[in-house]
Amino acid sequence: MFYDCAVIGGGPAGLTAAIYLARFHLKVIVLDDRRGRAVTIPMTRNHAGYPDGISGWELVERMRSQATRYGAEFLSTEVLALEKSTDGFVVSSKSQVIEAKTALLATGVINHRPPMPVHMHDEALAKGFIRYCPVCDGFEVTDQAVGVIGTGEHGFREALFLRSYTTDVSLISLDDRHNLSENQTEVLMRHGIKIVTGPVKAFALHADSITVEVPAGALSYSAVYPALGTEVRSGLARSLGADCSEEGCVEVDRHQRTTVSGLYAAGDVVQGLDQISHAMGQASVAATAIRNDLSVQNPLFRS
Repeated sequence: MFYDCAVIGGGPAGLTAAIYLARFHLKVIVLDDRRGRAVTIPMTRNHAGYPDGISGWELVERMRSQATRYGAEFLSTEVLALEKSTDGFVVSSKSQVIEAKTALLATGVINHRPPMPVHMHDEALAKGFIRYCPVCDGFEVTDQAVGVIGTGEHGFREALFLRSYTTDVSLISLDDRHNLSENQTEVLMRHGIKIVTGPVKAFALHADSITVEVPAGALSYSAVYPALGTEVRSGLARSLGADCSEEGCVEVDRHQRTTVSGLYAAGDVVQGLDQISHAMGQASVAATAIRNDLSVQNPLFRS
């Protein structure tokens, strides 16, 4: 089957692009392994238009339904390879091979998780005891006890950011080193942020808190933020020789074009603010660029 665009990734970025592309009367397919971060969000309350909040799963399902209404197709599968061809791209997945004139990468990132069993992590995430985005939900921990698990610059910056919501912030090292400079240590202490030395030995979930066990004892928090970084899912872009940053983010121009002709990228796989609204904005730009770039070959699209 030949498509105008293959969208790889079915989160807010990929689905926004699919809605736009389908409404441009383009033939589009979304390939999604259903492992995106958005579906794990128990409730987001800073996404405009939902004053009472909406779960990530419901938001994604609404967007899938909207894209389907306008003719976008979906394939639930993991993409194994993306290759250039004479007419565009060949996308190889676990279930089938498709061809497309263009491809949009909306593959996102994977959070580095704290060392806890998967079932415990998922329960803690669902209950709001584990939180990954202080920009999204720092408001929800206002005046509560918060633990940040991380070291170095990343841990330092996240602890300081959360300090604007609550006076009770602890920075906990995953092992026995914090890797903080003297200036960083001084800044944390000046703002009343507690520096707790690991290693983190275990976690426990309670009715209204999460406990982190360290050499100093078991410490209780309303929420814990892992500041452990992410893995950017840019392997497909790199396999085609697309330029990426040191962190692995796909580099794009102001129209979300990568350095590979016909390949576009949007969302968290691109350098920028990891926010649903930002990903959706990038995707709308990318989809419009795809439409306009394809119109050079066929201005009308429809016979």
